[in-house]
Amino acid sequence: MPAPSILFVCLGNICRSPLAEGIYRHLTAGARQTPVIASAGTGDWHVGSPPDRRSIKIAAAKGIDISRQRARQVKPHDFHDFELVVAMDGSNLARLKALRPESATAELHLFADLAFGTGEDVPDPYHGDLADFEEVYSMLFAGCSAVVSKFG
Repeated sequence: MPAPSILFVCLGNICRSPLAEGIYRHLTAGARQTPVIASAGTGDWHVGSPPDRRSIKIAAAKGIDISRQRARQVKPHDFHDFELVVAMDGSNLARLKALRPESATAELHLFADLAFGTGEDVPDPYHGDLADFEEVYSMLFAGCSAVVSKFG
């Protein structure tokens, strides 16, 4: 079964979800059928901005370039354009449930539930330091790897 189209969602689309998008894209790059992969935020504060410089730095250190990504906000059509809409934490999942049109076809998931079968949040590293971003990267890499293996 090919990897599903997936939209990763966090609050501002500058820290966690761009990392998840970059990691998932990297892990599926050699697939016969490359899935549609994107990220977005539930808020609009950073629309049009690149990812946080610390996310860019951590990804680049792992050989993943996310510098050309630009933040965008979740739109109603996303719930039709993607098979999976994946929230980084419980508050974003609750917001997505409120935004989801009744006719939506996308499945909503908490990242850790989809990846690990746990209900934990991916912590927001925005107010932290580079070590917090490294910890989030590790969690996202392990999770994205688990998701890819489910569909690979």
